[in-house]
Amino acid sequence: MRTTLRLDDELMAEVKKLAIDTGRTFTAVVEDALRLAVAQRQKGQPRKRVKLHTCGGKGLQPGVDLSSNAALADLMDEYDGRFGR
Repeated sequence: MRTTLRLDDELMAEVKKLAIDTGRTFTAVVEDALRLAVAQRQKGQPRKRVKLHTCGGKGLQPGVDLSSNAALADLMDEYDGRFGR
């Protein structure tokens, strides 16, 4: 299955280096890391509750199109650039 991930630039560089150093593909390194994370969770570690913070408003901001992954990615990149993620 194909998907799109947004990764921190430094993490991306580290994963690429690990893939080269171990003779694996980038995808294989990411899959292995995700398998480890899932396996740890399945060992009975309790899930940590996350409180989502919301702000008042009346729906989506102008220009947000939930039917387009590309448009959402562009908006998130613009947001990261403005606020120095």
